[in-house]
Amino acid sequence: MLYAILAYHVEAEVMSWKPEEDAALMTNLLAVHDRLNAKKLLGPAARLGATAEARTLRGPGAGMVIDGPFAETKEQLLGLYVVNCDNADAALDVARDLRRVNPTAVYEIRPIRLYLPGEALPETAQEGDQG
Repeated sequence: MLYAILAYHVEAEVMSWKPEEDAALMTNLLAVHDRLNAKKLLGPAARLGATAEARTLRGPGAGMVIDGPFAETKEQLLGLYVVNCDNADAALDVARDLRRVNPTAVYEIRPIRLYLPGEALPETAQEGDQG
C-alpha cells in the first residue's frame, strides 16, 4: 500500500540554518533514503521550495490564484515522501526513522491512491483500517 509522509517544519527555522547545518541534515536524511531504497520502500521524495514562491489555486471555474500557501499553523509543508509499506504501522516506522535524524520536523502519515491517467487506482487501506 502507498502512504504519503508529509514533512512539516517551521520554515523560518529551516531557512536560518547555516549551509553546513543543512548539508549535515541532508546527509543524514539521504542515509535513511538509502536504507529505504535497499528495502524497496521509497517512492518519490521532494524537498519543496520556499512558501514565498508557492501559489494557491482556489474557487470555481478557472479559479483564482493567490500568492502563497495558507496553512493555519506555524509549520509549513516543506517536503514529502511516498513509501510503499504493507500497512500504516510500517509507514509509521519509516516516519520514525526519518524523525530520528530530523527531530524538529513533524511528519503526517496518510494513505494515498496513486493516480495515473487511464489506469485503475490501486487500493490502499480500507476505510476504518488501522493498518
